[in-house]
Amino acid sequence: MDFDFSDDQQQLRDAARRWVDKAYTFEHRRTAVSAGGFSRDTYNALAELGLTALNVPEDHGGMGMGAVEAMVVMEEMGRGMVLEPLAQSFIAAKVLCHYAPDAVQADWLPRVASGEALVVLAHQERRSRYRLDVCESKASKAVDGYRITAHKSIVPVGDQADAFIVPAQLDGKLALFLLERTAAGVTARGYTTQDGSRAAEVEAEQSPATLITTEGLAALELAVDIGSAAVCAEAVGVMDQVLNITADYLNQRKQFGVAIASFQALRHRLADMKMQLELARSMSYYASLQLNQSADQRRRAMARARVQLSQSMRFVGQQAVQLHGGIGVTDEYIVSHQFKKLTQLEMTYGDGLHHLGELSARMQETAGVGEA
Repeated sequence: MDFDFSDDQQQLRDAARRWVDKAYTFEHRRTAVSAGGFSRDTYNALAELGLTALNVPEDHGGMGMGAVEAMVVMEEMGRGMVLEPLAQSFIAAKVLCHYAPDAVQADWLPRVASGEALVVLAHQERRSRYRLDVCESKASKAVDGYRITAHKSIVPVGDQADAFIVPAQLDGKLALFLLERTAAGVTARGYTTQDGSRAAEVEAEQSPATLITTEGLAALELAVDIGSAAVCAEAVGVMDQVLNITADYLNQRKQFGVAIASFQALRHRLADMKMQLELARSMSYYASLQLNQSADQRRRAMARARVQLSQSMRFVGQQAVQLHGGIGVTDEYIVSHQFKKLTQLEMTYGDGLHHLGELSARMQETAGVGEA
């Protein structure tokens, strides 16, 4: 099996990396955090690069690329800890392509591709934890469409987004809806999160919405799996930078007149960090390659990947702080922000314990041995 990236994929990676290196420095990111954790101008810059159009079909003005290209881009976004939720455009594109009626696709996909419309997934509720089948939001049929009453938590840039993909109960079954932020009865209270990005509590009270699909659970599982694959790739990008910065620090910091990188115990710890990074990278590849498989196989693959990524993120982040000493937790130093980013990514779309439970529940008699 050939695991080399194609020329087009490598060029895409190079373009994303150049943008991060030039336009999204650590100081730029700190300024963005101080300004609220989201910049529409920056999101538009990503759109101008064509990144928001990556997974949108060519018929709707997109690039028609797939999961591997999205993974490549998200690794580079992780290197810069980019605050803008680019992965949400991948989620919206795939969910709308797979489940939305043609009229809804024609209306929204070109705007998602161009960056004109930022559509984000709003599925978390206070009582659901990470379970996708637990949803208290209600939808009802109206003369002119549908009405939704809901309270969704930790919605990415929820007070800035143009529309939300919202699961709600319709006639006792989970369905998926498109809810515009400017619709009557919708309110959003924004705040910054631990890693400096922006989120919001979004409430809807009998707000008009457009039905995407009555196969709500299947569509929501697809959305979350796409998001999980993006989390894996982004985390690999963050950890790659953490490792490089830590290695540089060990080579520069001196004790007893020599660089501490010469101390065998510290070199072993750095080697362990590298091992965890490469384990995470391989499982990130696995997760993205499994996105086009059957739902059951895809869900198992995502749980496996997230269990490993959870372990790797915790280990790499904690070791980096320990190896840096006091400077590793200061706000002025990049490693502290990378540690917070990894901590938040580890809990996005389910933490390690949740995914371990998912993996256990889906384990077959073979325990995965002999599977393709």
